[in-house]
Amino acid sequence: MNDAEMKYSDFEFDDEESVIKNSAVVEAKLWTKLEKTGRKISFAKDVKALYHYMRDPNVPWYRKSVVVAALIYFISPIDAIPDFIPIIGYLDDMGVIVALLKYLGGELVPYYEGIN
Repeated sequence: MNDAEMKYSDFEFDDEESVIKNSAVVEAKLWTKLEKTGRKISFAKDVKALYHYMRDPNVPWYRKSVVVAALIYFISPIDAIPDFIPIIGYLDDMGVIVALLKYLGGELVPYYEGIN
C-alpha cells in the first residue's frame, strides 16, 4: 500500500491480529515520514517514544491499538488537515499525538530514554 492508497478508514483496531498487521504498516512507513518531516515538527521525539512503546512486547495489544491508530493517522497524508498545506498541515497530527501523550501519561516516560 503506497501513501496515495493509504486511508485511515482502511484499518481496523479491534483485535490483536489487526493491531499486529497495522503495526507492520507503521514499521514500513514511520521512518520515511519522520525523515521528511522531522525538522518541520516539534513532536518528532514523542512519535519516536510512541513507536518504542508500540514495539514493547510487555504492552497489552489493546493499549498498543491506540498508539498504532495514532501513528497511522500521523503517517497518512490524507487526514483532517492535509500534510501538504504549509504551516498548518501538521496541526491535526500534533493534536492526535498530544491527546495520546496525555492519555498515556507517565506510562510513556521510560520510552524517551536514548532518543535524540
